[in-house]
Amino acid sequence: MSNKITARIAPEGSLDLVSQHEVNLLKDRSNRGVYRLFRQCALAVLNCGNESDDPNTILAEFADFDIQLIQQARGIKLEVINAPHNAFVDGKMIKGIQEHLYAVLRDIIYANNVLSHNTQLNLNNGEDITNFIFHMLRNAGVLIPRRYPNIVVCWGGHSISRDEYDFTKEVGHSLGLRGLDICTGCGPGAMKGPMKGATIAHAKQRIQSGRYIGLTEPGIIAAESPNPIVNELVILPDIEKRLEAFVRLGHGIVVFPGGAGTAEEILYLLGILLNPENDSLPFPVIFAGAKKNEEYFGQINEFIGLTLGKAAQRRYRIIIDDPELVALEMKKGIQDVTYHRKGSSDAYYYNWLLKVQPEFQHPFQPTHESMRALALHREQPIHDLAANLRRAFSGIVSGNVKEEGVQLVERLGPFEISGDKTIVGSFGSLLESFVKQQRMKLPGSKYVPSYRIVD
Repeated sequence: MSNKITARIAPEGSLDLVSQHEVNLLKDRSNRGVYRLFRQCALAVLNCGNESDDPNTILAEFADFDIQLIQQARGIKLEVINAPHNAFVDGKMIKGIQEHLYAVLRDIIYANNVLSHNTQLNLNNGEDITNFIFHMLRNAGVLIPRRYPNIVVCWGGHSISRDEYDFTKEVGHSLGLRGLDICTGCGPGAMKGPMKGATIAHAKQRIQSGRYIGLTEPGIIAAESPNPIVNELVILPDIEKRLEAFVRLGHGIVVFPGGAGTAEEILYLLGILLNPENDSLPFPVIFAGAKKNEEYFGQINEFIGLTLGKAAQRRYRIIIDDPELVALEMKKGIQDVTYHRKGSSDAYYYNWLLKVQPEFQHPFQPTHESMRALALHREQPIHDLAANLRRAFSGIVSGNVKEEGVQLVERLGPFEISGDKTIVGSFGSLLESFVKQQRMKLPGSKYVPSYRIVD
């Protein structure tokens, strides 16, 4: 039996009409065209359940994959050629994957056609970036008015042990029993576990409108394909807009164990919350893990204290081996968010009042030059240090799993990281612990470091 299938797929979930201009946009196969991006994201969605997190391996295996937009009198269809067979059952595409495929089409067309050419939105301006993200989420239908806050963002690694995965399910189950919805980075591991637990809890509570929101971006989606539980998928243009979408859309955050990507998310969040303008905004943050993760979060807490200080440590709570307490504390924290939003007339569905500094919004392009140039020292405001540490982890993630970053490291060697001896030393020790715990790549994959600490 062939492991590749060719089929024509009708719209499912969203976007069944496109203009002639949009058709031409997707047919442009030049390097600057949108087609390559569309093809890459579509392949990732169709490759759901793949065991690899190496984008080059996936792209090589499906080098003959193609996707074409077919215009018909009654609307559009997508033709997939040599697509992964695991996206189909008895020759028909799985409904959830079909929805995800059209979400890719919707978001890439919207981001590259409607908004990128909007003369009223300047994507070098912070307020316009926030409005850009709002438009993306609204167009995707994930902003629901007149609904009380209940979205819990769950962060954590794609490469975690079975015990850690089971713990994330237990937390998701406890959250779901209390009527809370789940938003994650949409991939496997700690991004899938909370959703799986919540689906069972929602079924027990006869909640038929449970939401399992996945936010991703083109650079990461090939290594972390959307898991099948996601019923609302959004592809943001880059990692910075993806991270801001999490904090604008979510009402509280639970962080599970992970690697460099999770550390990037933590530093992004703490850097924003350390802004004095955000002092009065309630935003519950919980680091949660099983008993075996106590040392892991001890290392994270020590690193945060050493780099960002006690003010940053006060912005989160660590809860070990108690899924129910995680859910109770999150429920209480979201109630505080609800009271504050109501009192300040801020929207329940979008956190407009949160101040996000420009250094956390403008895309960082990891190269050997930009990684070497990062200011990792104490002679700067604390939020600037947080932003630069976030960029350092972002570069390592790029070198680990993103196509462009992986190719850069293969061609020119590992990214070099230097700075204050204490900060860089602690940074290196944390990364070494991630490597030893197999948090950089999926278990069984050989990890070749994408970074080198320079004295």
